[in-house]
Amino acid sequence: MKTLNLSPWSNVTVLAAALFAFAPFAAQASCESVKAEIAQKIIANGVPQSSFQLDIVANDQADQAGGQVVGHCESDSQKIVYTRTNDNGNETATSAHDAPSP
Repeated sequence: MKTLNLSPWSNVTVLAAALFAFAPFAAQASCESVKAEIAQKIIANGVPQSSFQLDIVANDQADQAGGQVVGHCESDSQKIVYTRTNDNGNETATSAHDAPSP
């Protein structure tokens, strides 16, 4: 039986390829964690979880999201947008005055 004699560089190449392949998943997880931290701060300020929504949107779509940007992630390529809702989860108008400070 023959064994493969791999050079140390091939191991590094495989590791680098694996890290590159999973990088988008890690970046999305970081946006989710930033979103969760912001949600906890809003809730800690007495706002019921049922009365707001946080959405992760692309940087160029933040103005069209209909809320206020309260955070960012993925090297500022994604924005976290706060939208006020009624108790049924339906969106209501959000002004800069209504949104919590990040």
